[in-house]
Amino acid sequence: MQSVMPSIGTALKVEDFWISLAYTWSALLWMLCAPMWARRSDRRGRKAMMGIGLIGFIFSFGLCGLALWLGLHGVIGGIGTLLLFALFRSLYGGFGSAAPPAVQAYVASRTSRAERTQALSLISSSFGLGTVIGPALAPYFIVPGLGLVGPFAAFAVIAVVVLVALRIWLPDDTPAYAARGRIVAAPFSANSNTADDSSSNGDDDDESEAPEVPRLSWFDARTRPWLLAGLLGGHAQAAVMGLIGFLVLDRLGLRATPDLGAAPIGRILMIGAGATLLAQWGLIPMLRLGPKASCLTGITVAALGTALIAVAQEEHGIAVGMGLAAMGFGLFRPGFTAGASLSVTRAEQGQSAGIVASVNGAAYIFAPAIAVWLYGHSPWIGFGTIGLLCLAVIYVGVRHMSGDADLIETRRT
Repeated sequence: MQSVMPSIGTALKVEDFWISLAYTWSALLWMLCAPMWARRSDRRGRKAMMGIGLIGFIFSFGLCGLALWLGLHGVIGGIGTLLLFALFRSLYGGFGSAAPPAVQAYVASRTSRAERTQALSLISSSFGLGTVIGPALAPYFIVPGLGLVGPFAAFAVIAVVVLVALRIWLPDDTPAYAARGRIVAAPFSANSNTADDSSSNGDDDDESEAPEVPRLSWFDARTRPWLLAGLLGGHAQAAVMGLIGFLVLDRLGLRATPDLGAAPIGRILMIGAGATLLAQWGLIPMLRLGPKASCLTGITVAALGTALIAVAQEEHGIAVGMGLAAMGFGLFRPGFTAGASLSVTRAEQGQSAGIVASVNGAAYIFAPAIAVWLYGHSPWIGFGTIGLLCLAVIYVGVRHMSGDADLIETRRT
């Protein structure tokens, strides 16, 4: 979407700010609904929630593509197209938000504390892999008849295939924390039962006697610095991703020919996503970075990359800056996610995953639109604001985050 939406907005003759704002309602729903779906996954199972999330994705992408097709063919006006797009996009915020916290909780419940950062970085890298393939494939889906909305139809079909694969191949999981009897610390297989299995992981939390898991607060002192860092750094990342497409159109002089903008935007996004994978598949495992080290190193590199984007005037410079920024955010996001996960007990993993997903969604409520609005007034103000957000993360990390060695130790209730 990021590779074609700037061109679609230009073709619809809609200001950049309104294109970015069209995502706001969906992001707000995501923030509100993700914790609810995470709590439901504790009772109904992670696989069921993944299925709901994929169904929400399929309907959202398909209907969003239909709305944009109607607008590009003059059936409805530009503002009407964006309103319809925002309405259909809300299906992703409301129902698509069921999948990410379920995936995170599914993996967190099957990994030891020492393995958690690397395991969660693999989850993040699965999103990164999608952002490598997506921008690369999107221009090839711009076909006669569908035009710029071709990628929406194509990825909706791909999601149907993923949903079928999920139903067939992913092992069923037993809800881990039903409010009765003795419960297992984590559902390690499809045959998990309600007996305590302490042999599954030597460092599992002792949750066997807990009849019901208390509600995890957003302001819990254990997770507060990690969530605050995630909110600040997430806004910085959302701002960069929100304005990069419009910046490419401006710096490369493609406003008059928006159909040609998808290719260079896609190339730059693909380079950024490749750098993210390098960080998550290579640097985190190789350097064995813990949550705090990953957060602080990542946000520093992201700030340097954003500064380079601010001054670059041609595609090569923008791509290098995007690569550095994406590498930094690729280190930062698994760090804050793992920090929040390791700060709570195993029984609270579903709720922690839901809050983390909600924080990720909250970053996209206003940050992209505000970043585009500030960039339209002055690029220096826009990029300066992103830099201040990165500095705020560094302050929070240095002053308030727990050390990596302390986090890896087994936490007991």
